[in-house]
Amino acid sequence: MSSSAFPGSSGELDFSSLSSGAPSHPLAPYGWDEEWAAAFAPYAERGLLPGRVVRVDRGSCDLVVTEEGVVRADTTFVTPHDPLRVICTGDWAAVDAPGGDPRYVRDYLPRRTSFVRSTSSKRSEGQILAANVDHAVIAVSLAGELDLGRIERFLALGWESGAQPIIALTKADLVPDATALSYLVEDVETTAPGVQVLPVSAANGEGVDVLAAVVSGGTSVLLGQSGAGKSTLANAHAGAEIMDVQAIRDVDGKGRHTTTTRNLLVLPGGGVLIDTPGLRGVGLYDAGTGVGQVFAEIEELAEGCRFQDCAHVAEPGCAVIAALEDGTLPERRLDSYRKLIRENQRIVAKTDARVRADLRREWKRRGAEGKAAMEAKRGRVR
Repeated sequence: MSSSAFPGSSGELDFSSLSSGAPSHPLAPYGWDEEWAAAFAPYAERGLLPGRVVRVDRGSCDLVVTEEGVVRADTTFVTPHDPLRVICTGDWAAVDAPGGDPRYVRDYLPRRTSFVRSTSSKRSEGQILAANVDHAVIAVSLAGELDLGRIERFLALGWESGAQPIIALTKADLVPDATALSYLVEDVETTAPGVQVLPVSAANGEGVDVLAAVVSGGTSVLLGQSGAGKSTLANAHAGAEIMDVQAIRDVDGKGRHTTTTRNLLVLPGGGVLIDTPGLRGVGLYDAGTGVGQVFAEIEELAEGCRFQDCAHVAEPGCAVIAALEDGTLPERRLDSYRKLIRENQRIVAKTDARVRADLRREWKRRGAEGKAAMEAKRGRVR
């Protein structure tokens, strides 16, 4: 991207509007507003310039900075050992004024939201994928069988980030039967309470305008597995072939990693889109609140359980088990809920000693209860 592609480029720097959230500000198309301007004021007094990170490479990043357009800056000062505090796409940064070589990013503004997943490393570190996001658009391909469990994982991370999740069922043109498509949408809606589910097709344009209208009011991050059609969808919204697209492999139906970095794009219809590489692993990272929102119906049922610490296994007066037995709650949903709760507890316990101790006590308590129940069955109760 060149400076000529930057909206509002004029050639001379005008610092008078840095403290203004007016739409005429050159960074307005990238999401600049009065709150960001107020937060940036101390940096402006130091002669630093605001910029939004559009891409991060090893040791440097590209930022949109006022009338200069896109500039490259060194990230030495914003690459700490904590992986959750490194600068990432979507951050609002304070960068040196022109003249220095290299130019440095000195700091970045506190994030409003952040999309974080657990890494695949045994250290269970978090990895931040995007910052300051309003909508988390989860791309799910209709070219293969729906994996509702994976959708629930993405949703948990989406809710936990502070953004509003949206599910885009891509490649809807591959399901020409309207009735079959409606059933697929219904299945996903049941899995995603409170989330808008949109069938879209970049091939024939179905649903693209509806999704564009939804994301036009802020910053959206596009998430999903390789082959889900994210880059194709990004191109459809951008109105140009900005992201590389490759065909799905015939052998296993999986996609190749055409997007290798997280890129921030300004959409012609309004709004900002961050495209991300395909995610093979979707590990939870301290996402208890997000899991609760994904399984809102189970959380609501749990309020009617006799015991506050009910594990929803075999306790008397368990409203969740009662719903399972009368068919109100699908067994798949409860199994998935239990799995994500356990996984999230393990992740949190690795970094929180108090949580580890609580889990050990809980496991001992349940073990003792199970042993007592077995002995009672065998008539050993004295």
